[in-house]
Amino acid sequence: MATTEEARAARDAKLDALHEQLTDAVESLVSGEDWKQALEFAARFRARSFNNTLLIFVQHQAAFEAGRVPEPEPSYVAGFKQWQALGRQVEKGQSGYMILAPVTGRFASFTPKVAESWRKLSRFEKPKPGEAVRSRMVGVRSAYVWDVSQTAGDPISTPPSPRLLEGEAPDGLWEGIAAQVEAQGFTVMRVPHEGMIHGANGLTDFGASTVAVRENMPDAAQVKTLVHELAHVLLHGPDNPDATGHRGIGEVEADSVALMVAAAHGMDTSDYTVPYVSGWAATVPEKSPVEVIQATGERVRKTAAAILDQLPTPQISNGDPPGLSRDTPAKKQTEPVVEADADPLTEEPRRPVGSSARGL
Repeated sequence: MATTEEARAARDAKLDALHEQLTDAVESLVSGEDWKQALEFAARFRARSFNNTLLIFVQHQAAFEAGRVPEPEPSYVAGFKQWQALGRQVEKGQSGYMILAPVTGRFASFTPKVAESWRKLSRFEKPKPGEAVRSRMVGVRSAYVWDVSQTAGDPISTPPSPRLLEGEAPDGLWEGIAAQVEAQGFTVMRVPHEGMIHGANGLTDFGASTVAVRENMPDAAQVKTLVHELAHVLLHGPDNPDATGHRGIGEVEADSVALMVAAAHGMDTSDYTVPYVSGWAATVPEKSPVEVIQATGERVRKTAAAILDQLPTPQISNGDPPGLSRDTPAKKQTEPVVEADADPLTEEPRRPVGSSARGL
């Protein structure tokens, strides 16, 4: 039986291999077309983090080249027990795709507003009467998922994908996006032509709290433009502490969010042109291009997913098999984890210690 030190060494080796694979995948995003392809893939697997979509993509491609899976891209991915809960079994000899999974811990406090008051509860410890309890990420571990083509069993029902004519926008999408813009305190306006908004397709005025879109273009283009402007509203406002402050990256983020939302609705994305990653990813002081790409990709994914979650419109799958419940019991934790510097008072944990744990 492996000692604790041996288990920790094996764990570290797995995470180091994952980090190396992830870094290689990120560094390969050197052209706008590669970035666009990564976003279109992320739109189909938006339930996963940007880093994990890249890991799934490169490992599935390797499996395809090795002849272990029949298609070059995965369709649905899930964990071993999740597939079992859906009446399917992973076929013998099929290796899973290793991804990064968070490990959470429970914290308790009598004075939740005081950061120093929170204490971590042990595995079976119960909070004291009157204590507030919160769960937060405390570390990271490796986990495995398999594509449906690596499993056998009960059939998977595939919902129909949205079908659109050229230039057509999905019913209700403009209204749904406009409602989200208005929920941020902005007024949505359609203007007759681009001459009224400095030659642009759309314009967000933070001072006047208005979003304008020119109406002398196809419905699909109008909707894509409105999503672009919504991304600016959500990500780049003057009071947003997380805004990059870099116009070039801001435009990339807005275009990328619009591309993901469009792709999730089955809309044509061939008209999107994203600047070469090698240009904008190297412009942030004190950040490596790999760090910038990972941070930008996750900001884009989370923003697009939040927008899509609020829409009633028909969308393509998010990568989870139909019928999958995220409440399906996960495999019990049996190996040590990389500890994360997590603040139980914040909504998001601070970045985990060790580069392998970035952006789950």
